[in-house]
Amino acid sequence: MAAPALLVYTRTTDYRHDSIPAGVAALRALGDLTVDATEDPAAFEEPLDGYAAVVFLSTSGEVLTPAGRRRLAAYVEAGGGFAGVHAAACTEYDWPYYGELLGARFQGHPAFQPGRAVIEDHDHPATRHLPAVWEVTDEWYDFRTNPRGSVRVLLSADESSYDGGGMGEDHPLAWCREQGAGRVFYTALGHAAEAYDDPAFRAHLRGGITWAAAPRPVSTEAGAGGRVSPGGGPT
Repeated sequence: MAAPALLVYTRTTDYRHDSIPAGVAALRALGDLTVDATEDPAAFEEPLDGYAAVVFLSTSGEVLTPAGRRRLAAYVEAGGGFAGVHAAACTEYDWPYYGELLGARFQGHPAFQPGRAVIEDHDHPATRHLPAVWEVTDEWYDFRTNPRGSVRVLLSADESSYDGGGMGEDHPLAWCREQGAGRVFYTALGHAAEAYDDPAFRAHLRGGITWAAAPRPVSTEAGAGGRVSPGGGPT
C-alpha cells in the first residue's frame, strides 16, 4: 500500500523562518509519509484529493490565491486533513475562514527561551509519548484569542516558567479540532531548526499530522467550485 501523501506548503510573504528546510527534512524523514513540498500557490489551484493532509509549515502572510482558498476550504470541508506548524498562525489574516480553520491567530511572542509545556491531554497521538511537563525552548506564541472552547487543547504553556507571556494562566499551545468532515491539528512549537532534530518534537508532529490525515469519508470536491462552508470563500 502506498504511503499517505502530504502536501507541505512553505510559502512566506512576511517573516521567513530559517528552520523551514529542517522542518521539511524532518517530515520526509518520518518515512511512512510521502511529502510533496512546495511554495507555489498554483499547487492549490489543482485538485487536492490525492493528499491525506495539507501541512502549512511556518507559512506567513497572504500565501493563497482566491482560487487556492476555495480549493483548500472545499478540501477540508469534504474530509481532508489540515495541520499547521508554528508560523501557520501568522498566515492569511485577510481570510476569515482560515482563522476559524486554525482555531486562533498569532498575536506576538517573547524572546526565544526555555520554558515548560504542560500536557493537558495524553490521549492523543501528538502527546501520548510526552511527559506530564515537557521542557521546551521556543518562542512561546501568544494568540489574539484563546481557542479553548472551540478546540481540544493538547498542551499549554506554563507562563511562570519563562519571561514575557501574555495570555496568563490559560495559554493553549497545541490543539486539534474538526472542521466540516475534516480534522485540524496545530502546534505553536517549531521555531528553531534544532527542534526538528528532537525525537520528542518529531513524534509530536508525526502524531498530530497522522491524526489529521486519518481515513475519512471520500471527498466529493469537484473542480474549483467545490463545496465550501459559509465563510469558506476568499473574502
